[in-house]
Amino acid sequence: MPIAPITGKLRKRFWLDVSCALGLGITGAYAYWYGVHLKSLERQENFYIKLERERAQAQGSGSA
Repeated sequence: MPIAPITGKLRKRFWLDVSCALGLGITGAYAYWYGVHLKSLERQENFYIKLERERAQAQGSGSA
């Protein structure tokens, strides 16, 4: 009893695979951007703001 050849599997699932890949990729990108990247950027900005305030305070008290 011969086994029927598997034909057209790629074509049948192509759009499902493409849409799942794009959906998961975009979801992962948004999760990284809002969950990791923006939080680290905020932490970095807060550090530099604090550093600039300390420098301004040191300059102001040093020259007066």
